[in-house]
Amino acid sequence: MKIKSNLAISESGFVFDPETGDSFTLNFTGKDILNQINQGISLNDIQKNILEKYDVESDSLEMNFYDFISMLKHFNILHENE
Repeated sequence: MKIKSNLAISESGFVFDPETGDSFTLNFTGKDILNQINQGISLNDIQKNILEKYDVESDSLEMNFYDFISMLKHFNILHENE
């Protein structure tokens, strides 16, 4: 997975796509996931990292994690590696 290259991502979690003019706000966990994707960490390893860092049940994480990934793809923030 790869994050769209021209996105502007602030420290506070504000994401701006200059190509479309769309903007999004991520919470701390969403920003953490996006940063890990940007570092090239696999989705499976990101899930393991989130389970270790946060107080979340694995079933709840799995459902919400893939919903979040789907949303990133829907808004063209995240793409498959080419």
